[in-house]
Amino acid sequence: MRVSELKVHRIIRRPSKIVDKYGNRIFEEYEYDFKYNPYFKNSETQRLFAKIIDILPFILILIFLCNLTALQSLLWSVVLVMMYGAISETIFGKTLGKKIFNLMVIDDFAHKPSLSRSLKRNILCLINFFPTFTDQQNKTVMNFNMYLNNKFAGTYIIKEKMLKEIEEMLEKQA
Repeated sequence: MRVSELKVHRIIRRPSKIVDKYGNRIFEEYEYDFKYNPYFKNSETQRLFAKIIDILPFILILIFLCNLTALQSLLWSVVLVMMYGAISETIFGKTLGKKIFNLMVIDDFAHKPSLSRSLKRNILCLINFFPTFTDQQNKTVMNFNMYLNNKFAGTYIIKEKMLKEIEEMLEKQA
């Protein structure tokens, strides 16, 4: 069983057109199996700050110890943080930034990703920084889609406390 195949059974109550003798609306229950969604509220913000925490030490080291310009440091830091992220996620399932926010990377079997999968994920993280713009109530809002690299690499970013729940669901639905 895979995380992408997990289902969650839910009962949804919807009002019907029927009312009882007191005028109260009668609700009907419908049962559905929904695809399990391992993502959580504010994940994009937490992931963005985790990435900033990961890249900031590299930028500072390259500026102050290697005497590079800010732009050169940023460009080299992107490469270094991709390598650091791939190695760290393969060994620990997380980077320093993810550890601070209690996040972890898992593959479709709820294990730490392999080095090749994690490297693919970290290289593809560059596509996450291309914003999309939407118009909402007479103002333009900029959004970052932080899921594309995970979708292509077959990984998920979850809260550490969710891992046990996912493993139990995988075992139960196997």
